[in-house]
Amino acid sequence: MSHATAPVIPPTQQSAAQKRALIDSRYVAPIFITCILLVGHLTFGILESYPRTLLAIGTSVATELILGRIFLGKWPHPASSYITGISVGILLRSPAFWPYALCSAISIATKYVLRWKDRHIWNPSNFGVSAMLFLAPETVASLSIQWGNYLLPMVVIWVLGFVIVWRVRRLHITATYVISFFAFAFLRSWIMHDPWQSEIAPITGPMYQLFIFFMITDPKTTVRSKRGQIVVAFFIAVVETILRLKQVVYAPFYALFMVGPAALLLEMWLASRPKAAGALPTP
Repeated sequence: MSHATAPVIPPTQQSAAQKRALIDSRYVAPIFITCILLVGHLTFGILESYPRTLLAIGTSVATELILGRIFLGKWPHPASSYITGISVGILLRSPAFWPYALCSAISIATKYVLRWKDRHIWNPSNFGVSAMLFLAPETVASLSIQWGNYLLPMVVIWVLGFVIVWRVRRLHITATYVISFFAFAFLRSWIMHDPWQSEIAPITGPMYQLFIFFMITDPKTTVRSKRGQIVVAFFIAVVETILRLKQVVYAPFYALFMVGPAALLLEMWLASRPKAAGALPTP
């Protein structure tokens, strides 16, 4: 009795198919963040202006291409820099043009300058936006618009966002942060005697959607273990709550700025300890 054999894909064809799948997957996040921009702007006018957003995107992509060529000797894929640029364009508020270009350039530069053990430490847009908000508060502010009573845009974006982070196996990070945010929102409401609706409201806006779907889930700047990622997401919410209780306006950005790199550096240090111990000479 003969057995049918499955067709064997030649190595060259297999690698080509894998490359096509990889290339296609790179466009998922840019398409999604563009949807956030379009829905948010057409519904509430979240952009300061189209020229400023295009400047942020153009600067981000150009900086990525130049630095990638200088430091890596190749032209990097523009998907990541597009996400950084469009995030800057959405999140920043300034009457001037220069903060958009400077923030994008700083964000991308951190990927090549602030590195340890061949990994960059900060999420690019988180570093750039946090730096601009801290160093130039007279000129720069952050997006604070919320969806308000218009739930349909928020529901659509959240459903798409959860599907995407689930596909890239980052749903547990977003879910941990969201659950923690709601829990601490009720705690803040009780401590500050504020209506719980006002404490929950920020997470309904496009700023938080960028934060929970792109910044805290960035594969390049998150710890490797699933348990560690859950713990880090929880502590980001903890630090954010502390900052909010101290009336820090941009609490989520600063919380990620502090917690994310610290956790990543701690993980890399712990991973290097057995190797260092094994390298010691035996007496």
